[in-house]
This record gives sequence, structure tokens and C-alpha cells, in this order.
Amino acid sequence: MDLSYTPEQQAFRAEVRDWMRAHVPAEPPASFDGSLEGFEAHREWEKTLHEGGWGMVTWPKEYGGRDLDLIRWLIFEEEYYAAGAPLRVNQNGIFLLGPTMMEYGSDAQKARFLPPMARGDEIWAQAWSEPQAGSDLAAVRAKARREGDEYVLSGHKIWSSRAVNADWAFGLFRTDPESERHKGLSLILFPLDTPGLTRQPIAQINGETGFAELFLDEVRVPVENRLGEEGEGWAICMATAGFERGLMLRSPARFQVAAKQLVELYQAHADDCGPATRDAVLQAWMDADAYALSIYATASRLIAGGSIGAEASVNKIFWSEMDIALHRAAISILGARAELMPAAPGAGDVGDWLDGYLFSLAGPIYAGTNEIQRNIIAERMLGLPRK
Repeated sequence: MDLSYTPEQQAFRAEVRDWMRAHVPAEPPASFDGSLEGFEAHREWEKTLHEGGWGMVTWPKEYGGRDLDLIRWLIFEEEYYAAGAPLRVNQNGIFLLGPTMMEYGSDAQKARFLPPMARGDEIWAQAWSEPQAGSDLAAVRAKARREGDEYVLSGHKIWSSRAVNADWAFGLFRTDPESERHKGLSLILFPLDTPGLTRQPIAQINGETGFAELFLDEVRVPVENRLGEEGEGWAICMATAGFERGLMLRSPARFQVAAKQLVELYQAHADDCGPATRDAVLQAWMDADAYALSIYATASRLIAGGSIGAEASVNKIFWSEMDIALHRAAISILGARAELMPAAPGAGDVGDWLDGYLFSLAGPIYAGTNEIQRNIIAERMLGLPRK
């Protein structure tokens, strides 16, 4: 693997860096989960990115992208995080649904949904999990009954990320009432202001509403909103999960920047830290670098015509557990002050480490629990028998 950048890639990095320097807001917008105002401020940032040609650089130009390869996307992400740019409120759309639609969507669906997704005009929520089907996604009970040119959606979705203020959602529904488990499921797109749909915000541990319950009571959507063929929902969702676990959702830059900040925190408090803390900081730095190298290798394989398979589960376990360990190291350095909010008297340089730590604890759960990922690795990669 050639770890050097070409002159063209270096020029692209400089272009991204210059644009970010000129456009990233000096004061970050309020959390997109904390209020509608914060959500809309992030929507405006998405529009600013699109105007600069940075909405999703890997997409074809006709859909709002730059038609660049994954290596340039990784370079973009490195400069994006290094600049302290706002988190992407439309990550469910641009990182998960968008790549899936490129593969399974019709030309009409791509033309209808991808450009407004890239512009931030339509923000997407993911509506897969249900009270009885969290990690066991094949246990979905929500139904889509076909009546002529429409599907009638009924059921209960939970832990739908960004659904409090989002415009659209993509959900998994059982279109064959006689089917069981992985069979008879379809992926359907539906607007969140449709009659018959009720949203119930779910407060997180920090009081923000990053999730919502969705209650669907005879919600009607056109059949043309189905992505792929009827009954192919499971395979399509697994492709989306591959992007979520293996590449798009958690780019290496996120952890490389955090590891750099951890090293700086350690250096400021080195005299008060023992060998165990030093080792934890070093491990975090090495793990972030190893993850980056792994993702560069994955991107290179995809560019050469390969695909993301069950190894996406290895990536997901690695980055989610690395994130927890990295933040635990920071908490250890800060000691008792780690419990303080940044604005509290005497907080000093606590920054956002507590908030990051609390969020990291969800990592082994979302995008498919790590227990499930270990089962996938055992069965599909190692060929071990099912219990």
C-alpha cells in the first residue's frame, strides 16, 4: 500500500483547508439535538457546504457532488475535522441512505432525493429499530399494506435518530404479512409530516432529544417511495449497515483529531499522571492511526472494484471500543473535574470530554450491538457453527 499522497491529492487538501479556514464559523452552532434553532443552524451549514461544492464530494456532479474517489473523501474528512467544522446534521442521509440509493435506487429516485439531500433542503432520519426489534432487526413488525399505487404504513418505530426535526425517514417494513424474519421486508421512504404519523421526542441523558418514537397509523405513501424491489429490504438494509459500520459514518478523522486533543491534554497534566494513564494515551493514539490505515486500505479496495463485506463488523467493534477507551483516558487525566460542565466554576480545560464520553458509551449499541457484530464475525468470517 502506497502511503504517500499524489501532487493532485495534496492540492486538493490545500483547497479544502483554505475553504474551511474561510467558512467554518468562529463559534460553533448550538447542538442540533438541543433545539430547533440549533437544528436549523446546522441545516444552514449544510447549505453553505453545498454552495462550496462540499456537500458530499464522492457523489456525481448531477446530484450535488464532485465525483471524487474515496481517498479524496478521506482527505476532505481530515481537513473538515481539523478545522473544527460543525457535525453533519444530515449524516443519516448523506452517509447512509445516499450511498444505498446510488446502488439500489431508480434514476427517478436519485434525481428526486439526492440533490435536496446534498443541499440540506431535506434532512433524513433512520427508522429501523422497534421496541421488539432493536439489535434483532429481522424481528420487525411494522407493516406496509399495498393498496393500488400506495403503501399503507402501520407500526411503531423507536430510537429514530434526528427524527424530532427531520423532514424524511427511511424505514424497514414487512410488506408480506405471511413472512417471517429476513423475508418479506421492504425499505420505504416516507415524509415525517404525513397524516397519521406522530413523533414523540426521546430525551437523552444530557436532556437533548436526539431520537424520537414514530407512531404510524395508516400512513399512506406512494409505491414509488420503495427503494429496490418489494421483499428485498433486508439485503438493502445490510448494504446500508455496511456503510454505517465500515466506512462512511465514522471516518478516521473524527478519532485522529480526538487522539491529538487527548495527547495535548496529557501533556498539560503529565506531572499528575501515572504510567497507566500514559499507556492509555499512547494506545489511543496508535489505535486511531491504525484505524485510519485500515480505512484507507478499505477505500483503496473499493476503488479497485471490491466491496464491503462482513469485515465491516470488525471496523464497527474497533472504532466503538476505541472511542470509549480514548474518552476514559481523558476522564482519568481530568480526575474529579471531569464531572464538571465546561461553563462551571473551576472547570478549567475540561472541554467537551464528559459529553464525548457519555456519547461514546452508545457506540457499542448503535449501528448494531457489538454482541451481534461478534456473531457476524464468528459465522461469516471465521465459519464457526451457530450455537
